Amino acid sequence: MKRVVLIGSILALSACGAQRELKPAKGQSLPIAPYGASVPPKPSQLLTASTQARPVRSDEVLKNSEERQGNEFDLPPAQ
Repeated sequence: MKRVVLIGSILALSACGAQRELKPAKGQSLPIAPYGASVPPKPSQLLTASTQARPVRSDEVLKNSEERQGNEFDLPPAQ
């Protein structure tokens, strides 16, 4: 039992890290400003995923049975 408590407390303490402002490594700089932007992006902006990278999921349930439209590109394989 002591071993479980000890391992649990070690894991809990290891998860507590110091959180500081992100800065580039020594001797490095942030990426240059993208084309058309006047200032380079901040680290927090670089870490935020764009909408294209993480699209919003649609969970709308189909409420009425609807017949599918024909797909003119759904052709049988060539022989």
